[in-house]
Amino acid sequence: MKHQANAQINLSVGAVTELVARAAAGDRDAFAVLYDDYRDAVYRYLRSRTGNRDLAEDLTSDTFERALRRIDTFQTRPATGGFVGWLITIAHNLHVDHLKLARVKREISSPEILSLVKDESAETYGLRKLEIADAARSVAKAMKSLTPAQAQCVRLRYLDGLSVDETAARMGKQRGAVKTLAYRAKCSLEQALVAEGVAV
Repeated sequence: MKHQANAQINLSVGAVTELVARAAAGDRDAFAVLYDDYRDAVYRYLRSRTGNRDLAEDLTSDTFERALRRIDTFQTRPATGGFVGWLITIAHNLHVDHLKLARVKREISSPEILSLVKDESAETYGLRKLEIADAARSVAKAMKSLTPAQAQCVRLRYLDGLSVDETAARMGKQRGAVKTLAYRAKCSLEQALVAEGVAV
């Protein structure tokens, strides 16, 4: 399936190949260049599919997180649209997964949820609370790996639930700068959590 991203890409095929190789070898700066060049194309595709700016932004971040994890699987194939085609395919799959999850959530009725809660034993409940506490400690420790601006962006955007525009206004930055901060913060957090042995 071919997806049209309607993108204006600035990187040459050779530059992309080199950046992908460096990113696969662990060079986060190389992947950041790819992110900066292709982010708008992925966002426009998802915005056209979802009709929702915030959801499109979240799925765009998820697209690049998945691409980073699987960067070593990318192969240059012009017939498939190159790197942007690969990203759009990932974005498409994530959007489909989101639609499926939303459908499942709607299908679970309130009585079923209450039944699941009632059936949970005190032991299971206690273990779940311990897991949540451990996860919170791991995230708090990982937050220390962020720059002050990244940490503030994460708190405003994800903990306080502000939109990108609200976060930008609070931080005195442009929308694009906030998106870049949020993306790089998520990558740093993921790296720190993996180092701690936390599954992400």
